[in-house]
Order: sequence, then C-alpha cells, then structure tokens
Amino acid sequence: MTGDVLIDVQNLSIGFTGRSGKLLPVLRNIDLGVRRGETVGIVGESGSGKSTLALAMMGYLKHGLRVISGRSLFDGRDLLTMPSCELQRIRGGKIALIPQNSGQSLSPNLRVGAQLTEALALHGKLALSAFPARVIQLLQQVRLPDPEVIASRYPHELSGGQQQRVAIAMALAGDPEALLLDEPTTGLDVTTQAHILALLSDIAVRLDKVMVYVSHDLGAIARVCSRVVVMYAGEIVLDGDATSVLTNPGHPYARGLLASIPRLGNPNLPMALEGRPPPPGDAGPGCSFVDRCAIAEAPCRSERPGLQPLPAGGRVRCRLPERAGSIPTKRAGKPASAGGSFGEPLVRLSNLAISYARQSLVDQLLGRKPQGVPTVDRVNIEIRQGEVIGLVGESGSGKSTILKAVAGLVGPANGEIAYDRSGALPATVEQRRPEQLREIQLIFQNPDESLNPRHTIEQILAQPLQLYFGLSGDALRKRSIAILERVRLGAHYLDRLPSQLSGGEKQRVAIARAFAAEPKLLLCDEVTSALDVSVQAAVLDLLDQLRRDVRALSDRVAVLYQGRLCEIGPAAAVYSRPCHPYTEALLGAVLEPEPGARPILMAEDIVELSPPAKGCPFQRRCHRKVGSICESTTPPQRNAGAEHVIHCHIPIGELTSAQTVSTLGNAVRPHVQ
Repeated sequence: MTGDVLIDVQNLSIGFTGRSGKLLPVLRNIDLGVRRGETVGIVGESGSGKSTLALAMMGYLKHGLRVISGRSLFDGRDLLTMPSCELQRIRGGKIALIPQNSGQSLSPNLRVGAQLTEALALHGKLALSAFPARVIQLLQQVRLPDPEVIASRYPHELSGGQQQRVAIAMALAGDPEALLLDEPTTGLDVTTQAHILALLSDIAVRLDKVMVYVSHDLGAIARVCSRVVVMYAGEIVLDGDATSVLTNPGHPYARGLLASIPRLGNPNLPMALEGRPPPPGDAGPGCSFVDRCAIAEAPCRSERPGLQPLPAGGRVRCRLPERAGSIPTKRAGKPASAGGSFGEPLVRLSNLAISYARQSLVDQLLGRKPQGVPTVDRVNIEIRQGEVIGLVGESGSGKSTILKAVAGLVGPANGEIAYDRSGALPATVEQRRPEQLREIQLIFQNPDESLNPRHTIEQILAQPLQLYFGLSGDALRKRSIAILERVRLGAHYLDRLPSQLSGGEKQRVAIARAFAAEPKLLLCDEVTSALDVSVQAAVLDLLDQLRRDVRALSDRVAVLYQGRLCEIGPAAAVYSRPCHPYTEALLGAVLEPEPGARPILMAEDIVELSPPAKGCPFQRRCHRKVGSICESTTPPQRNAGAEHVIHCHIPIGELTSAQTVSTLGNAVRPHVQ
C-alpha cells in the first residue's frame, strides 16, 4: 500500500533561452506527486520532457536549462533551491539515478569493485571492514556471474548488459528511498531485460521503495509500474493506473503510441504516428497534439485543455476523452516489402572466426596465433542482393562483433568475408577503397560512439556529403535538411550539438548520417533500441522503403549464442515456430505492453564470460539438454525446412514439434526467480 507523498512536483516549468532571446519551455506546468511505495512510469516520445522531469526530481538541470516557475520537493524540501552541500547528501543516499547509458556512470580507469567501494564510502552506512562483502553482495543482487571476477575487471572488459547491471548495483549501494530510472534496460537484450525488470520489481515491492521509471518501452513499463504518466511536448497529457492507460487510454496520443508498438505475433510493420511534436516554445495556443490528432475539432486549436479527472480515475489533458476510445490501439500496419526475389550474393561470411585474445610475447616469437576460445567461430552466412537478415542474440552473442568485422573495425582470425564481386574484403578500413567505405555503413547502438560532441548536426551530416559527393553551399544544406526530414527531424536541429539532443534524437542523427552516404550495405547495430515506439515504427518503415536502394538491409533471421550460429531461417518460420532451445528462450522473454503479462524466463539468469571449449555453446543453460553429447560434441547441422537450419543434437522431429511462441511456457520447466 502506498503512503504519503515523497516526491512532489508543483507547477514546474523549465526552459532555455533560444537564439532569438526568447524563453523556450521544455516542461510546462507539471504537477505530479509520487507516494512512498509507488512505482510510476513516465512515457512519451523523445524530446517530450521525460528525462528532464526525472532529473528535476533530484534537483538537477541540464546545462542551459533554468527554472521558469514551480518547485520540485523531496520529502517536503525543494531540491531546486537547496544548497549544493545538502543536495549532495540526498543524491545517492536518498535518491539514486540509474542512467540510460551505463558508460556515463562508470569510470573507465577504475575496476568495478573499486567503483562500488567508492559508492559505499560516499553513500553507505557500513563500516569500512564490511565493504568487500557488500560489494560481492551487490553484484550477486543484480545477478552477475562470478562476482569476484567481475569486481576485478574494468568496465570495458564487460558487455553492455553487464555494465548496466553494475550501474544498478552502484545505485543500490546507498540504500536510497527513491530510484529514478532513465531507460535503464534500453541497451539490454530481451532475456537480460526480463530478469533485470523482475529484479527491479522485486526491489520496489520488497524494500518498499519509490520508483520513477522513464522509458519509451511500454512493455517494460507494464512489467514494473503500477501507474503511468504520458508526456507530450513538455506536458502531462494522461495520468492513471497502468491497466487503464495501457489497455484503454483516454488520450489520442497514448492510443497512437500503443499502435506504434511492434508485436511478436504480427508480421506487419507497426503504424507510425504521423507528424512530429512541436519544437519547444512553438506548441501554439491550443492543444499541443492537435496537428497529429485524428479526432481534433476547431476549438482544439485555440483552447489549451487543462488536466481534468477521468470517470474511472486518473487525469487527462483533452477536450474529447470520450471520443478517444474510437481510435484503435492495435492496428495491423502495412506489410513489409515482399522478400523472396533476391539477386546475387552481396556478402558471404565463410567459416568466420574472430578473437579478441591478445598475442603473447611467446606467440609473437614463435609466430603463433593467440591462444584461447574465439569470440566468434565457424559462422557461415550469405546475404543476397535485396535481402534483409537479422542477427539475434543476447548481449555478448557476437552480433556486434560480426558487424564490426564486416565494417572493417576488427579483423577476422580465420575465415573470409567476401563482398559483391570484388572477392575478399580487406580486413581493416585503412586497407579498403573509398568506394567500399561509402557502400558499407555501420550504425552503432550507442550514438555517442559515433557523434563528435563538438560538432553541430549540420557539420556531422556534412562530412559524408562533402567526402563522397562533393556537395557544398546551398546544395549541401538542402540535402542535409532532406535527410533529417527522412528520420523525422527538422531543419531547426542543424544548429544543435549532440549534447542538446535526447538519446532518441541522437540515434536518429546517426541513422541520418549513414543514409547520407547512400550505402549498398547498411549494418544496423540495435539501431531502434534507443528510439521511442512511434519513431521506432517510422524508422522501421523507412528501412523497409530503403530496401529498394539499400541492397542488403529481415527476410531471414540468424540466432547467435556465444558467437556460434544456433539457428538460421526465414523470419516467419523462426518467429512463429522456433526450433532451437535458445531461440525459444529469446522469444519467450519478449515483453508485451500488457499489465499483468509475465515473460517466460526459460534460460537461467546467467551471463557466461566465455563459450565452452567444446560441445554445444548453449549447453550450460539449455532446458532441453539431451545428455553428455551436448558437452563433448559440436552440434550437427539439421534442416528444418526451406533455408531453415538448426545446429542442435535434438532429433529434427522433436525440434519441429516444439510449441509455438504463444504456448512456449508449456514446453519448458518454470524458472524459479
């Protein structure tokens, strides 16, 4: 049961001064109270003000922002006017933030154990002698394997999912009363995400903590939160219990968000919301959503609606909430471009092996290759002209490593990468021709890895346009604006720096820059993971349109575990009736935006540090293990249909008789949380 109000935001408006000298609001008149024991999800598109509001709840404003009006109270005290010395005692000790990008909260030159010890010294209440045991306990609490080993490692030696778990452990070090979570599972794979969300939900209930969860992932919100707040253009437009907001919302914008979500059982592309939110300070006198609303009337353009109570509980900012129910929340969307008619092979991975093992001095003297189990091994994949192939797997499965090898950022230890009709690709970008560099473009999962923080968006987009096409002057600017429009950004973004954009906006800029090169092969490393659902739907639609020009963008799906190929086949076959036990585990963990729905946690909650030296790579976690053969012998290749191949010791008849995705839970033993 929830108690008294712990976080109380009162009439808060926050903004910045534009180039014209006008004050532009980012948040407008926010009133929001969060009670003790309550879990509140804040959702909305990128730029809606979600993260700004969450940071204001801990008394922090990004550079250039200032308070226009209002207060942000924690336990009755205004954090926005509190002396910095007092505020430092509250942050980390009373309120802890778990950021979207774990790299922003982890020091690259300190071992994990040292960083957790530092957090305990700053915010903990334990004696110094108890720190080592508490460090191990925190790592165990976030379910990291071999906590002693993890504590001795540097952040760059961990996968992205492992880094995020460490960031969560650091937030818990001070035993705070409130947790502010800014997209904390965005960079995690589905199985890790499901376990982390279960952990966070357990922490909120068992320890009776306030939790404010900022996310564009409505499935994650449904899993964790009891109450949902929907934001648009810096305002709260809907506030209510999770069940009503996520099943029958009373605002047209919330219904549009739900319709934008891709569904595992629906092969069609999701429906994207038309248009985009107004820029700060340009919302107009009426409803800020009016230009995108399907039920708007003339008064909606001139009368700004206030938050009004809903009959079933909650609040809504809409003149016509009773008509919002006519807008469907689950739309079929349009079918993806038909595949099946493909040209000659564009890329061929032949027996590809990649290793990060370093060559010792003895190896150098003897001319030997580095010892150790390869990160990626024996991968054979062919990508044809006009085909889309998806690489699927948990964090550390080798997906990004394979993409980086194709892009020339890491070299193969064995095997070959053949490209188009030019034969084997040179191993590194330094050895490749300019035309090959233009034709093969990689979009990183984390846009901060590819965007120069000191360059404006105009300068970032100008680089490929000048380098590959020689554009300049008005032609360059017009082309830059056209590219931004394709990823649902506008010309007013050209003068901004990456630090002035939200995570989703930065990712769209990274996608736009890749499109600017007009590539033949586009390598997408989790490109939609940082995007809100409506923009995600638009980007998927854009990628689908581009397949006519981008000749290799998912008609087929390749499932990887520990750098080994487990299953590959047509997307419809793999998703509707997965054969490999690991594919079952992945699909069973996918979250749906339905309160009360629980993912099927089939695979044990383990992050393996390296693949086994022999046998099946999935042997330690497999729920359908057949015996010692799985530990000693490499799985054979089995054909399950047209172009559908599985690497598994289970007889093909038993594999193909597995349950469909909707009933996977009946085919496996339950996971004990």
